[in-house]
Amino acid sequence: MRAVHSEAHKSHAPSSIIVRGKISPNLEVPGRVTHLLDALKAGGHEIVAPRDFGMEPILAIHDPAYVEFLRTAYDRWHEAFPDGKAGPYASAHASANRHRAALPSSIQGQVGYYLSGGSAPVDAGTFEASLASANCALEAAALLDEGHYEAYALCRPPGHHAYADMAGGFCYLNNAAIAAQALLAKHERVAILDFDVHHGNGTQDIFYERDDVHFVSIHADPHQVFPFYAGYADEKGEGAGEGFNLNLPVAVGSTDDVYLEAIEAGVKSVKESGATAFVVSVGFDAFKGDPSAEMNVSTQGFAEIGRRLGRAGLPTALIQEGGYLVADLGLNLEAFLDGFVSQRS
Repeated sequence: MRAVHSEAHKSHAPSSIIVRGKISPNLEVPGRVTHLLDALKAGGHEIVAPRDFGMEPILAIHDPAYVEFLRTAYDRWHEAFPDGKAGPYASAHASANRHRAALPSSIQGQVGYYLSGGSAPVDAGTFEASLASANCALEAAALLDEGHYEAYALCRPPGHHAYADMAGGFCYLNNAAIAAQALLAKHERVAILDFDVHHGNGTQDIFYERDDVHFVSIHADPHQVFPFYAGYADEKGEGAGEGFNLNLPVAVGSTDDVYLEAIEAGVKSVKESGATAFVVSVGFDAFKGDPSAEMNVSTQGFAEIGRRLGRAGLPTALIQEGGYLVADLGLNLEAFLDGFVSQRS
């Protein structure tokens, strides 16, 4: 399998985030990629660098003013607070209630408007890394268009919590959504299945009123788990998108059998959707022992997830999302890819 990777991810490395009002170590660190790359090399996958696809496919998903904010936020933050009255990263002080919220001109106001919560700080290299991550996803989509049956994008930072105009949960640009939009140039309908332990709220919102992308998410119960405000089973899409959104929340602490039952239902939905291309948001944070502490999926469970997704029988772009027990990331990716490839022909 072709695997896409960019060294530019290293330029994004905030050391801390804010969790439950407490400054905490950032779990989304460059070292994640080291272990994932080692697994790709051990599996004999061909690793390629992405092309630069320019801004057009980014702006097909994301609001231009938001993209400009990401590009300039770090510099504006330090220009506004040169005296050490603010932290090293642009991070929200107050967050907008989007039911009725004006866009302020100040950087302090804009970080609250565009950054959801304290888990999406912007540092000097965030924009560069996010563009490279999106280009990895676009390269995977392009490989499908060029005749490859599958491709894996080692995206960092991840993307599925990013809305069209808002970052959150370690995510800045929505890589899976960008890849799906690109695939629509040659496909009437694309399906996305997200099995990261956290609901893909940004991806859902981007396509919620559309019928050309069928979205499925398997994730921990949002009553208890981030992102809390989306991911419920009654969210089925609106307008043209009604019936093209499927959430399959599972109980916190679930093991392989429960997660796999949801995967099976999700794959069935994908097959019935009429999609002719498939994007998978790959997350390993449902792993037992992951710092998110939400699920108890085993390495063998990820191998079986790979097998069941491989049986969907569609050209597939695999897009890396979460997974924060760094030492075991490589084992889980290797198991997942082995399972996936074993069902391809």
